[in-house]
Amino acid sequence: MKHRQISQLSKESSQNSGPLDRRSGPCVCILGGSSEDRPSLPTSSQGSQGDSLFQRLLWHLREKWKLLGLFEINSEHEHYELLCMIKAGLRDAIQVSVDHLSRQPLKEEDYASVMTQPHEGFELTTMAGPVFAHFRRFLGLEEKDYQNSLSSSHCFLQFISNSKSKANFFLTNDKRFFLKTQEKWEIQFLLSKLALYIHHLHEYPHSLLVKFLGIHSIKVAREKKKYFIIMQSIFYPDNRITERYDIKGCRVSRWTEPLPEDSHIITVLKDLNFEGHTISLGSQRNWFIKQMELDTTFLRNLNVLDYSLLVAFQKLHLDEKQPNKNIMSRIAKSKAYNLAAHNCRLLPDVLNALHTLDGPEHRYFIGIIDFFTVYNLRKRIEFLWKSLLHPGGSFSTVNPTRYASRLCQWVETHTV
Repeated sequence: MKHRQISQLSKESSQNSGPLDRRSGPCVCILGGSSEDRPSLPTSSQGSQGDSLFQRLLWHLREKWKLLGLFEINSEHEHYELLCMIKAGLRDAIQVSVDHLSRQPLKEEDYASVMTQPHEGFELTTMAGPVFAHFRRFLGLEEKDYQNSLSSSHCFLQFISNSKSKANFFLTNDKRFFLKTQEKWEIQFLLSKLALYIHHLHEYPHSLLVKFLGIHSIKVAREKKKYFIIMQSIFYPDNRITERYDIKGCRVSRWTEPLPEDSHIITVLKDLNFEGHTISLGSQRNWFIKQMELDTTFLRNLNVLDYSLLVAFQKLHLDEKQPNKNIMSRIAKSKAYNLAAHNCRLLPDVLNALHTLDGPEHRYFIGIIDFFTVYNLRKRIEFLWKSLLHPGGSFSTVNPTRYASRLCQWVETHTV
């Protein structure tokens, strides 16, 4: 089968290469192994149009059957051409911030900035570009590294999950960044709250909220405009993660059938699957509980609900259990802040430290995602309907105050 599934549990990701060469053709998957193992671009001598239609039919059947996991977006994938255009568009969009990196304070007009760049066959629009360039710098992310990851000639990956979301999830080949398609109203909501979001992350730089890094749209000739966001992957690096959970703090419809232990397919479990487990943090527990209170208070004030706490487990190696490892560098990373006032902590000396908490035996990857659902009239009606369907039951659709307190209570109950 030519769409090769990637095992996150047993296969290291390929090393990232440099940005796409303008002179090159469409992006090509660069994989390990012999040339026979590498997917090639379709040519007139490589199969007929019927073969291509058959491959696409197989892909749609896979989605229909809810096959989970990571799949390489190679030349026969239905999203291949779109991702090639997105790569080329992002390369040029990020180059603008590389060439004109501003260290001036953000201005109000930066949040309303819209930059559209035409390309052959499509145009890519970047919204609030100066704001996200500033935020990436605040996070310590180099623009060239960000550009190289997003425009690498290596395959993007598609993540098919057991989520009810109709969005498409794409992952860079090095698995550092997610691209997620969004509805127009979701983009408008995020842009309207962007100043508050940036302020919260400056006020609490070790926040658990997912880190949004860019908002874009792409308009392909004769097709409907597509919107997408770019964000850091909370589960990075993922090569030793053994369990993944999506937690909402409720019980109705919060069970996922586990797969066999030897399965290479990735699945994200839910609240009921977590029963009997704990997050063992030791001295980090108080920080975690406090940060959950701060972040969910922020989300409550945005009047949103239905967001999730992502949690993943990774067993610590013996040398990772030494608490004084690189202690001076950890202190240096935090010295710019009043640790108590900003609820900061000594960050672990690892990649993706903002979403990493080390306990005595495990490393936990933790972050809050999907806070786009506003508690409007439609959600109020949904609450009444679910109250009739599940009297006394714990379901997702409740008012933002109840939602926030319930998720914090879940953290209190499931941490030691």
